[in-house]
Amino acid sequence: MKLEVDGKQGFVVTEAIRSYLEKKLSKIERLYSDELEGHVVIKAYNDEMKIEITIPIKFITIRAEVLDEDLYAGIDKAVDKLEAQIRKNKHKLNRSLQERAGLKEAFKDDDFDLEKLEEELISPVKRKKISLDILSVDEAITQMELLGHDFFIFYNEDKEVSVLYLRDDGKYGLIETE
Repeated sequence: MKLEVDGKQGFVVTEAIRSYLEKKLSKIERLYSDELEGHVVIKAYNDEMKIEITIPIKFITIRAEVLDEDLYAGIDKAVDKLEAQIRKNKHKLNRSLQERAGLKEAFKDDDFDLEKLEEELISPVKRKKISLDILSVDEAITQMELLGHDFFIFYNEDKEVSVLYLRDDGKYGLIETE
């Protein structure tokens, strides 16, 4: 796995930490035929470490974020979260692979670009650029659950921008543009 590991807020990434991450993330990589690219951010707080792992795969992104007092325990928990996401959504992903032409080949395609998400601190607002994929509502729900977000922006099957969100009552809402 091509792994990019960044330390933030004074945290220095050692070779031992990088090796531990590579060893643990090899569990995820075994599920896919080609080399994956992962991005790990480790932030040091007063008494805790925050570990964020993001692995983009064409058409989906798996992500885990863990806050723990122990760095290695936090890494273990984050990898376990990634595995649980894949297990939980395996049926949906397999169905999507069968229904969506070309998606199955995408898992074996190693020349996709990992788009770097730029974060700029212009004001107290966090900025993030995303690329939108054409998805069905079911695929968008799956992607939103994999990311652990409460909303998701995508192009619907008519190539219009749509926003899927989780309502307070636990159901999904959908905003479509004209």
